[in-house]
Amino acid sequence: MRFFHPGYLFESPVQMYEVVDGQAQQLAYDPAMFDYGKSGVDGRKLPRDLGFAGFKLLFHTDPQRDLAAFLGASYFRAVGGEMQFGLSARALAVDTGLPRAEEFPQFTHFWFERPARDSGQLTVHALMDSPSVAGAYRFVIAPGAVQVMDVDAALYPRKAIERLGVAPLTSMYQTGENDRRKAYDWRPEIHDSDGLAMLSGSGEWIWRPLLNPEHLRFNSYADQSPRGFGLMQRDRNFENYQDDGVFYERRPSLWVEPKGDWGKGAVQLMELPTEDETFDNIVAFWNPAEPARPGEERLFSYRLHWGAHAPVEPAAARVIATRTGLGGVVGQPRKYFSWRFAIDFAGGDLPMLGRDVKVEPVIDSSGGEIELASARPLHAVNGYRVMFDLKPKAGSREPINLRVFLRADGRALSETWLYQWSPPGG
Repeated sequence: MRFFHPGYLFESPVQMYEVVDGQAQQLAYDPAMFDYGKSGVDGRKLPRDLGFAGFKLLFHTDPQRDLAAFLGASYFRAVGGEMQFGLSARALAVDTGLPRAEEFPQFTHFWFERPARDSGQLTVHALMDSPSVAGAYRFVIAPGAVQVMDVDAALYPRKAIERLGVAPLTSMYQTGENDRRKAYDWRPEIHDSDGLAMLSGSGEWIWRPLLNPEHLRFNSYADQSPRGFGLMQRDRNFENYQDDGVFYERRPSLWVEPKGDWGKGAVQLMELPTEDETFDNIVAFWNPAEPARPGEERLFSYRLHWGAHAPVEPAAARVIATRTGLGGVVGQPRKYFSWRFAIDFAGGDLPMLGRDVKVEPVIDSSGGEIELASARPLHAVNGYRVMFDLKPKAGSREPINLRVFLRADGRALSETWLYQWSPPGG
């Protein structure tokens, strides 16, 4: 373990303790722990009780590359076997996406249980605090090809919270195959995550590609007893990024696996416009239907999986690509505006379908007209491609919600693709 020095954006002191045989001993700040180099800072003149900004974990066989880091407010991030950082998690989100300032709770204290010599995990306890809520957390961290964190949270609201965000995930999406609004960079795609995956309480798999919208977008997907959700980086092909510096194809996905029954609520997704890749603009979390009230205790347990793939994946075909562009028929004059969608599905039973099986796209739209819909074999991926045009209502700028899946003989063959598209100017 190594500690981060306070400074720059991270000025709030965090107190650290080691727990051995049930006894906690504070790990005191000491400037001798740090190399100030050419920073111009004289550590000898700093307060002796300065504290730390956060900490990072390293594996005992590799003292150079971080496995996980807890730094800033209640943010933390980790890597899988690819040893590549990407998206982050938070302990809690408070009033995200409302027309007022969001509140960011902070970790103020950490307690580290010294692992047994042959242990493969580390237990970390944390105290979280903010004007609206206090919380006690326990993290059991197990590194590996997929790094697993078991999280137990006890929340104590001080006042009513309009939008409580449990197990919040934060990521970045600037441009990709389905959204070229900011495609001014030489690299084809720039994103830490390309979609929100959800496994509903009813067992339905849902894939929602991410966007870099012109204006803030907030979507809520109601559910009961969710089985899991996560911000995923499904596209793991270097050719689609061409970045040999930050390696977006290696960025981890992060899957949230609830423990117990979380009841009614919604997975909520906020997408913000961003100009460049240094700003996170995607947030996803679980919002319980029952509002948080002062004086109560709210308990949540879940497991976080950091790695290339989620621990569970659809048995049916998955969406592997979403592309959009101008609609219409090539070679024929366009008499009105329409927008083309091409969705590639692969896996599941698709490779085993006979030539005589009629595969149809099931397409629902909240507005506009669907035209030129088709589903045809795509041999390059051993799957199927759905294509259709969406003709928006003339003059309308309202976002249109789309829902698509593959079906044959009355049976669903794929997960459900969800999308929100705004006509130009919307």
